[in-house]
Amino acid sequence: MELTTPRIAPLPESEWDDETRELLPKGTRPLNVFTTLVRHPKLFKRWSVFAGHVLSKSTLPARERELAILRTGHRCRCAYEFHQHKRLGLSVGLTEAEIARVTEPGNAGFSEHDAAIVRAADELHDAQKISDETWSTLRKTWDEKQMIDLLFAVGQYTMVSMVLNSLGVQIEDAAPGSNP
Repeated sequence: MELTTPRIAPLPESEWDDETRELLPKGTRPLNVFTTLVRHPKLFKRWSVFAGHVLSKSTLPARERELAILRTGHRCRCAYEFHQHKRLGLSVGLTEAEIARVTEPGNAGFSEHDAAIVRAADELHDAQKISDETWSTLRKTWDEKQMIDLLFAVGQYTMVSMVLNSLGVQIEDAAPGSNP
């Protein structure tokens, strides 16, 4: 059951110190995930490096990375993660229909490669391991680094989904000037 109020609220800007300002993303209103997790600055600082690699320095093509993240967020029943990555997915070439398909059982309508990405996220969620068949399908087009990046992407977003669900991090308001 989704929490409708946060167990740990985002740190309000009025309480940000210099360290907090340094840690939070610059240029836009920081998302609730960041303003909540920054309450633990040492952890946040180290997690941000890892999360930054998974999100923007990974060897995975952005569209395919977002497909894996969306499936992971869906399987973890994390509305916050799914909401944020739906926007990102659309910005890197996923269609509304593909994003809707991510929430459906099975892999109908996906290419062989995309179906294998979805299946890999499912297998990691269910068995904590990618099957030989799915691995072989992905290896037709992906190298070793991409396979490792896929494992860490699904693992990272599984962990983050558990944290967001447990803390009750809420989706940002869609007010003008916000960054929902």
